[in-house]
Amino acid sequence: MAYRIKDTCVACGTCQSECPSGAISEGDIYKIDPNVCVDCGTCADVCPTGSIEHID
Repeated sequence: MAYRIKDTCVACGTCQSECPSGAISEGDIYKIDPNVCVDCGTCADVCPTGSIEHID
């Protein structure tokens, strides 16, 4: 998995609705399932708070 959601997530749901693989699940802070994520970066592109970062 090359992306993670930081503690600054406000759980708005934007990333979840845009994820093409359904890898993001709800919570106080949303989570990305590394086994489902296709590393496309859509979540990071649409996050209004910049709470999703690429991990090297």
